[in-house]
Amino acid sequence: MKKKIKTALISVSDKTNLRPLLNILKKNKIKIISSGGTYKEIKKLKFECLEVSKFTNSPEILEGRVKTLHPKIHAGILNNREKKSHLKDLKENSFENIDLVVVNFYPFENTLKKTNNHKKIIENIDVGGPTMVRSAAKNYNDVTVITSSDQYEELIEELKKFKGSTSLSFREKLSSIAFAETAYYDSVISNYFNKKTNTVFPRKKIFHGNLIEQLRYGENPHQQSAIYSGNSNTNLTQIHGKQLSYNNYNDIFSALNISKSLPKGKGTVIVKHANPCGVSIKNNNLESYKSALSCDPVSAFGGIVSCNYKITKNLATELNKLFLEVIIANGFDSKAIKILKGKKNLRLIDGTNYKSSEVLKFLSFNNEIMIQSEDLNFFSRKNFKIVSKRKPTSNQLRDLIFAFNVCRYVKSNAIVLASNKTTVGIGSGQPSRLDSCQIAINKMKKFNLQNDNLVAASDAFFPFVDGIEKLVQSGVKAVIQPYGSVKDKEIINFANETNTVLLFSKTRHFRH
Repeated sequence: MKKKIKTALISVSDKTNLRPLLNILKKNKIKIISSGGTYKEIKKLKFECLEVSKFTNSPEILEGRVKTLHPKIHAGILNNREKKSHLKDLKENSFENIDLVVVNFYPFENTLKKTNNHKKIIENIDVGGPTMVRSAAKNYNDVTVITSSDQYEELIEELKKFKGSTSLSFREKLSSIAFAETAYYDSVISNYFNKKTNTVFPRKKIFHGNLIEQLRYGENPHQQSAIYSGNSNTNLTQIHGKQLSYNNYNDIFSALNISKSLPKGKGTVIVKHANPCGVSIKNNNLESYKSALSCDPVSAFGGIVSCNYKITKNLATELNKLFLEVIIANGFDSKAIKILKGKKNLRLIDGTNYKSSEVLKFLSFNNEIMIQSEDLNFFSRKNFKIVSKRKPTSNQLRDLIFAFNVCRYVKSNAIVLASNKTTVGIGSGQPSRLDSCQIAINKMKKFNLQNDNLVAASDAFFPFVDGIEKLVQSGVKAVIQPYGSVKDKEIINFANETNTVLLFSKTRHFRH
């Protein structure tokens, strides 16, 4: 069902690309109503326009807070053109139809990025704009609603195609987009007030996100998938390679979370199926990569490498020897890019601007969503207590904290063996902590990484002595674990009997 547009109301914060829109409206002899800065811009562009205050015969009041909130505006938008009682109301009040609403909102989200001034933030909450958009979207049977300058071109084509009219399918599609816009806008405001009032878990939680990309499929080809962000982008820049998949993104974020927890500008992380299979924080970047790879070179095949530094030619040459899905770095020099681009499918990601932030983590099941804060605390000596008679050397303490940090990013139950700022064995995702110990030990033995400076980290306490006993028998000299087991005293006694260093953490670090 085509609907002729005779009158349009335009009120936009984003005033870009107005001229082409105004040209098509003028060509189709469509009357334009506007207010405030938009009215001035339209007049500046030398197009005819009627100011809202003259259209309603009511002045703008409260410093512009009230201008389009008027019965003549909303009756013109909301009336059902086929309902006699509505037509009668309009006639009796000398109201007229408004057939096109072009509105985008005060830039509330951008305001949050620019200022912490609460009064300025409040003044950038749009009331009239979302109200008009909701009215127009509700009455899409008769009214066309445009909420972004990105939609101008499509509207122009529609008006050309139907000689000043729009189709029902077009109006319905724009209505759906409009309701998403108002919901998104309100969710940003709601979350701002939740943060301001320190309301972490409100009675009703509203989520918002921008579509970054519709992915080819999810974890498996029969699953649909897309990635959204609370920001306008992910702060990741892909500079080479084929499209990223759901699994790629999952591994990328896992790798980046570990990388960003490491010392600034230092550390190599190799991830496979969202689990680290090698991490090193050696000062020399090439040594760091080779050490991380040596932890489990078999699992690294087809994995993701995240470098917490800039990749240069020598490292790129080494990376090129292994089949990898993705390489992430804090930049690539020109020679490195040239080398790595030799593999056309290899994705190169610049993660310089990516930051791990104190945001909530979501997990969904059917129609239920669980929320928790992220496990992002940076560790220092004060987070741990030495409970054994034997005290750690400075190198042992460094490696223990390093191993424990990596451990929290390994799927539970998690065991990490480390030496000389590098993981040498990782056991992950087992129902039994004892099995995770054995897997970590087996990995270490398989790749001949045993040495005299071996330490171990566990993401939760050992419920029995058998776990720490297995580690010590494999050559571990120092262990770090959370406290809280009824067997803690037995664990401490075993450490003292075997002259093993034992540290207790104040926090547990499960990752499911």
